[in-house]
Amino acid sequence: MARTLFDKLWDAHVVASDEAGESLLYVDRVCMHERTGSIAMQSLIERGLDARRRAHAYCVMDHTVDTRPGRGDATQAPGGEIFIASARGSAQALGLRIFDVNDDDQGISHLVSAEQGFALPGVTLVCPDSHTCTLGALGALAIGVGASQVEHALATSCVRLAKPDVMRVIFDGVLAPWVTAKDMALHLIAEFGADAAKGSAVEYCGSTIDALSIEARMTLCNLAVEYAAFTALIAPDEKTVEYVSGRRYAPNCLPVDAWQALKSDPSAEFTRELHIDASSIRPRITWGTSPDQGVAVDGAVPQPVNRDAKKALDYMGITQGTRMTDLDIDAAFIGSCTNSRLGDLRAAARILRNRHIAPGVEAVCVPGSTRIKREAEAEGLDKVFRDAGFEWRESGCSMCFYAGGETFGAGKRVVTSTNRNFEGRQGPGVRSHLASPEVVAASAVRGSISSPELL
Repeated sequence: MARTLFDKLWDAHVVASDEAGESLLYVDRVCMHERTGSIAMQSLIERGLDARRRAHAYCVMDHTVDTRPGRGDATQAPGGEIFIASARGSAQALGLRIFDVNDDDQGISHLVSAEQGFALPGVTLVCPDSHTCTLGALGALAIGVGASQVEHALATSCVRLAKPDVMRVIFDGVLAPWVTAKDMALHLIAEFGADAAKGSAVEYCGSTIDALSIEARMTLCNLAVEYAAFTALIAPDEKTVEYVSGRRYAPNCLPVDAWQALKSDPSAEFTRELHIDASSIRPRITWGTSPDQGVAVDGAVPQPVNRDAKKALDYMGITQGTRMTDLDIDAAFIGSCTNSRLGDLRAAARILRNRHIAPGVEAVCVPGSTRIKREAEAEGLDKVFRDAGFEWRESGCSMCFYAGGETFGAGKRVVTSTNRNFEGRQGPGVRSHLASPEVVAASAVRGSISSPELL
């Protein structure tokens, strides 16, 4: 029987299934961060249980850490110090690897998992974070779960889940200049809706996907949850093998043949397929409070089609027919697990070099990991950002995730490389427009929404 890539990975990890359609799925890796991971670990300890496979579980400090230079445990997020201290103490008690606040390899959990070689083709990985699907770009079955499920995975190396349907998204064609994986995702979500995947596992394929870098594939997989996907996957290829090779926790002898066999059978059936002409995509930006409320950067705000759209216009302080390029901005943010990798920083720096942000614009760049920060600084990218007027920060989730701490301020209009733009995501009253790092940089320079081609 022909099977999809997802079917193969799922079936290879099923320990047992019941008549209701749920399975105990074997978990190869357990990743946690200090907010929800601290809860799972503490509960495990209180129940007198231990981590079953200590070498395959780890904790990252990312959600509440301060990203200002010279940081310590003190955070701007209320209660952040408690989460950090709890996660650190519990991970130490359980004997787990900790990527602590000032660890040389600290960073956002999904980036650390990839950088360290924990996420590999064919493995299952769970993390109490919805954007765990980022790691599907490596051919891993990476699933965002709740704290109680993480606790169960720590204790038993299993998690109980219902197997989802599988859909395929095919991108074909050559991307136009300045069009990125972020634009591909925003185009898809705007075209098919924020519930397009309806809880399905998504497999990306097509000539455009083949041409993407691993970092770009991560951006695309990261945003699958924004159109309701269970997770996302891309079949491993030579780029995947090259990316994984030499990572600290990757095997010394890579099972290349086995990895390259991880692909959907030619006659495998999918519940649904979406076909997208990638050559028609233009640089994108959102106008509302959902990722599906977006247009081309040089487009106009469409007529609201429902109550939610009308509410979004009111919150964002814009009206139907407004040209996006007519909107002045107050701030620009480059960061998050979506767009803070080295390639993202290089792309933004390409635009910022020998330019300066517009007067009155506050601009912040937060590398996704300490390793990325070091590599960027070795290339002089930090100087490009600073010379252009950006703050250059330590790594972490920062203003992608508002937890009562740092924010740009109510009413501020922000162009941001993050993944969510709902009301209050970057702080109470903040108006967030999702875009690629290139569009963020160009908008910061112009002082209003812009794409690089308009500079």
